[in-house]
Order: sequence, then structure tokens, then C-alpha cells
Amino acid sequence: MSDKLSAESVQPSRPSGSGVAHGPDPGRTVLALDDIDRAILAELTADGRLAVRALAERLHISRTNAYARLDRLMSEGVITGFGARIDPRRAGLGTSAYILITVEQTSWRTMSAELREIPFVEHVSLVGGDFDILLLVRTPDNASLRDVVLERLQALDGVRSTRTWLIFEEQPGVAPREW
Repeated sequence: MSDKLSAESVQPSRPSGSGVAHGPDPGRTVLALDDIDRAILAELTADGRLAVRALAERLHISRTNAYARLDRLMSEGVITGFGARIDPRRAGLGTSAYILITVEQTSWRTMSAELREIPFVEHVSLVGGDFDILLLVRTPDNASLRDVVLERLQALDGVRSTRTWLIFEEQPGVAPREW
């Protein structure tokens, strides 16, 4: 097996001595990834349980190269973890909602940590527009959702208002096939 794809199929995003792009280009905020890095991300997105040996075979690279690239992608924060995809309803979280929050101007910094500590809050985003924060909340039932919104969120210092949108049905999106 070869450590690299053919020279015609791999064009690093940024030249470096090893042929592998490391770190962001000057002036860029994202890392430059080469074709092998993007192929690794696509394979792991499709199957996060893929063994390194199988990954190396699929990409026609050595296991040593696959391990080194995975280590680099993890240490540079491109890959942030591995996990299972859970069906919330089957896991006992039958009520899901997006909650939009308007906060006082200086509240975001102190509030973001508090929001992550509230039970059933799955995702916290600072957003632009008519609202300041978007939460994805998954609870066992409507009574639990009511507790999150009325007892916990609205009790936080700096919360001016909330708006709750119930999720009736969800469909998964398509993950990028190519990075």
C-alpha cells in the first residue's frame, strides 16, 4: 500500500515540506485540508466506528499515515470527538423544541455557561437577528419543557424574553460527502 494517493489526485491546499497542510494559511481562520484529510472526514462522517485499518485500506494509505493524520486532525480540533447518533424519542425524550431568547446586551458571556448547565439543553447558539440565543431542548414531556422555559430560563438574570417553537417532526440532513 502507498502512503499517498497519486500525485494527480492529491493537491494539497497549501504546500508544505511533508505534502500535508498544517495549520491555517496566513490570514485564514480555517485549516487547510488536503484531499486525504477530506476523505478521512467523509469516511468517518459516514461511519464513526470505522477501524483505522479499514480507513487506511479504503483510502489506499498506510495505517501509520492514517494514525498520524487522525492524531493531527484531533489535535488541531478538526475532529472534536466521536459519538453515537441517538433517536431522542426512542431514548425517552419525546418533546423537542427550539427556544429563542432575547437577552440584555452584556448578558451573553455570563449566561452561556449557565445555559449549558440546564438539564435537557442539547445545543446553545449565539445568533444574529431578532433574537440573541437559540437553544435546542429535548425533554421527556411537555411538563419538563414547561419547567425548562418558565422555571429555569426565565429565572436567569439578563433574559428579556423567550419564544418556544415545538418540533413536530425531524428529518436528518445529508452530511457532506466531500469536504
